[in-house]
Amino acid sequence: MQNPFENALNQIKRANIAKSFPSELIDRLMHPDRQVRISIPVIMDDGSQKIFEGYRVEHNNKRGPYKGGIRFHQDADMNEVNALALWMTLKCAVANIPMGGGKGGVTVDPKILSASELEKLSRGWARLMAPLLGPEKDVPAPDVNTNGEIMSWMLDEYEKITGEMSGATFTGKPISNRGSEGREEATSIGGLYVFNALRENLHLEGSLNVVVQGLGNVGGNAALLFEADGHKIISLSDSRGAILNEDGLDVKAVMGFKKQTGSVVGFPGSKEISQNELLTLACDVLIPSALENQITIENAKDIKAKLVLELANGPTTPEADDVLFAKGIYVVPDILANSGGVTVSTFEWEQNLKNEKWTKEEVLEKLKAKMEKEAVNVLDYSRNNNTDLRRGAFIVAMERLS
Repeated sequence: MQNPFENALNQIKRANIAKSFPSELIDRLMHPDRQVRISIPVIMDDGSQKIFEGYRVEHNNKRGPYKGGIRFHQDADMNEVNALALWMTLKCAVANIPMGGGKGGVTVDPKILSASELEKLSRGWARLMAPLLGPEKDVPAPDVNTNGEIMSWMLDEYEKITGEMSGATFTGKPISNRGSEGREEATSIGGLYVFNALRENLHLEGSLNVVVQGLGNVGGNAALLFEADGHKIISLSDSRGAILNEDGLDVKAVMGFKKQTGSVVGFPGSKEISQNELLTLACDVLIPSALENQITIENAKDIKAKLVLELANGPTTPEADDVLFAKGIYVVPDILANSGGVTVSTFEWEQNLKNEKWTKEEVLEKLKAKMEKEAVNVLDYSRNNNTDLRRGAFIVAMERLS
């Protein structure tokens, strides 16, 4: 598998070719401020002790506190977390929010842990990382396989240790525990706002055929939102497989089936296909919402979508970008397309610091205005520099960081 951090570094170099930046900025972006590795001891339900490896990378805080999610995944490692932290620095700059870039993780398959083991692991991460964290220092959030409940456990542990009680150190919390309205669907609806701001300029009008890879929080919400917006969802997938119905899937029914059976595979009226078949289906919009390195040099030549909307982080490799660009396939990059999540996380942080509570309508109105403005900004930069949308977004971010 390709090293995601090397992919991220290559993306910076490629943007620097499209528009030259000072070497000091490039060097700075290629070296994170701090990398932390911890060992988290957890007493398992059977009484044995197991040590889990955890990470936090604080990449750059020039624009504000480090900001970025914590993922629990069996393949999480320092290279992945480094890449995600770098992308977060750029994402916050593209979204034009007062945050820097960070990311965290634990190498674990959370599906094999009990609820009590998961809580101990979450509290252990927060306890060992507490000296780094704080509303003005480093503000984590959920990511792959983490959620509001895990953020609540971490925040509780942090507050016990530090006495800092604003709630602003962790975002993505449940609404009942100082979370923000609109946060759960923010990444997905932000992606829809970006898509709608660009689609007319990219000649994608009317009702479209949409393929969504990944049916977690982001992919599931994206499928529901695009369906509600009048589009036809023809294929969906989860970690166990993918399904196709060219006449359209009932997203809510598929999600209910997955909840009952554990997978989308076998949904009545659908055909089972492979993950790679899903990625290469003829469609208007392909939405990767899973993990990195899904569209590669091996399958890029077979991609038939007219537009790729990256709601996952790093789903397309630099080499694949070149193939898609040559084929005239638009790629709306992750640092723009999925920046709605960190934007509403920043709104949550602001509400906590001010002890305010905004309505969902207020949150989504602020998010929509910001996403639409930055989407058009990235499109203009890409066209003015005769390059693709990814390099356009990187140029926007690097100008704001320089």
